[in-house]
Amino acid sequence: MSETGAMADTVSSASVPVMLGAKSYPTALEWIARRAEALVIPLAALIVGMALFSLFIALVGKSPAQLYETMWRGGFGSWFSVQNSLSRAAPLLLAALCVALPARLGLVVIGGEGAIVLGGVAAAAMGVAASGAPAFFVILVMGVAGLAAGGIWIGAVGALRHYRAVNETISSLLMAYIAIALMNHLVEGPLRDPASLNKPSTEPLAEAYRIGNIPGMDVHWGLVVGIIACILSWLLIEKTRWGFAARIAGGNVRAAQVQGLAVGPLIVGFTALAGGFAGLAGMLEVAAVQGSANASLAAGYGYTGILVAFLARHNPLAIIPVAFLLGGMDASGGLIQRRMDLPDATVLVLQGMLFVVILFSETFYGRFKAFNPDLWQRGDLLKRPDLLKGTA
Repeated sequence: MSETGAMADTVSSASVPVMLGAKSYPTALEWIARRAEALVIPLAALIVGMALFSLFIALVGKSPAQLYETMWRGGFGSWFSVQNSLSRAAPLLLAALCVALPARLGLVVIGGEGAIVLGGVAAAAMGVAASGAPAFFVILVMGVAGLAAGGIWIGAVGALRHYRAVNETISSLLMAYIAIALMNHLVEGPLRDPASLNKPSTEPLAEAYRIGNIPGMDVHWGLVVGIIACILSWLLIEKTRWGFAARIAGGNVRAAQVQGLAVGPLIVGFTALAGGFAGLAGMLEVAAVQGSANASLAAGYGYTGILVAFLARHNPLAIIPVAFLLGGMDASGGLIQRRMDLPDATVLVLQGMLFVVILFSETFYGRFKAFNPDLWQRGDLLKRPDLLKGTA
C-alpha cells in the first residue's frame, strides 16, 4: 500500500470536512441522506414484494392490475373504506409496539398474539366482575387488566431471555400458542356465558361499558389510544435515559454491562411494556368491537403487527402510517374475495411475501454510498491525495 493510501485509511471521518474546505457537503444534505435509507429501502422492498406477488396472481389466471385496484378501493377508495382501514389499524399500532420496543434491545419478540388474547380475556372478566360500578371506573379497570395480563405474559419472555438464556423468538411464539389454548379453555369453560350456544363467549359487556366511536367517524377511540402509545414510545426511546440505555444495550450487551447499566431490568421492563400494549389491544377489541371475549380475539393482529414493526424499522412514529397501510390491505380482503373470486387469505399471502422481502432487504443497509456522507467525503479525499500533505 502506498504512503498516501495508508494516510487515507488513518484519517478520521470527522477531520475530512475540515481538510476538504470548500468541498465539504451541506449539513442539510447529509441529514437527508442519513435518514433517507430508512425510507427508501423499505419502500423498495414493498414495491418488489408487490411485484413478486403480481407474478403469483398472474400464474393463477387473475389480473394483478385488477387486484391492486380492488385492494385500493376496498381499503382507501372511499370514506367508508378509510374508516374501516383505520379501525383495523388501531390494534395493529399496539401489536407493532409489542415487536418494536424489544427490538431496540436487540430482541425479536413475535408472540404478541398471545398477549392480545389474554389481555382481551382479562379485560372481559374484570368488566363482568365490576358490573354495576361507574362506567369510567369499569373501563379503567378493564384497561389495567389488559395491560397487566399482556405485560406479565411478554415480560416473562424477557425474564427467560435474560436470566435463563432462552431464545425470546422461540419462547414468545410458543407462549402465544399456550395463550390461545388458555383463552379457549377459559371462554369455553369457567368464563363462558351459558347463553352463548353456537360461539362460546364470556358474558357480554353492558352498553355503558363499551368504548364508543370518535365523534364524526365510524372509528372507535382505540385508534387515538394507539397513536398516543406510539408517540409516548418514541419519546421513551429517543428522549429519556431509559431509552438511551436500551439503545446501548441493544448495540452491545457486554459494553452496556461494563458501563454499569442494569441490563436485566431493562430487558424485563421493555418486554413487559411491549406486552402491556398488546394486552391493551385485546382489551380494546373486547370493549370497542366484540363486546365479549371469544375466539375472534385470535384474529392475527399480533402476527400482522410483526410485519408493521419491521416495515417501520421499529420506529414508533413510522408505525402509524404503516399500520394504516396494512390495515387497508386487511380491510380489502372481503372485497377481493367477492369481486375476483380469490380466497380471503390472499391478503395473508401478500403480507407473507412482503415480510420475506423486507427481511431480505435488511442485508442492504449500509451498502449504498448515496446514504452515507462519510463515504462521499472519503471518496473526494482519495481522489485528491494532495489534501493529505502535512496531516498526521
